[in-house]
Amino acid sequence: MNLTELAAQLGKALQRHGAQVCTAESCTGGGIAEAITRIAGSSAWFEAGYITYSNAQKTRQ
Repeated sequence: MNLTELAAQLGKALQRHGAQVCTAESCTGGGIAEAITRIAGSSAWFEAGYITYSNAQKTRQ
């Protein structure tokens, strides 16, 4: 199963439960959020994504 299929399954599960998801990524560089936003209608269950890549920012934030 690829990442797009997993994201679609996540979306269906979240919608069944009336829930949303946020992502916090580093090494993935936003890849998870990108996979989610490939799904048509994902704005109904994807709230926000945060990417903090540098160690300096991770320490600061």
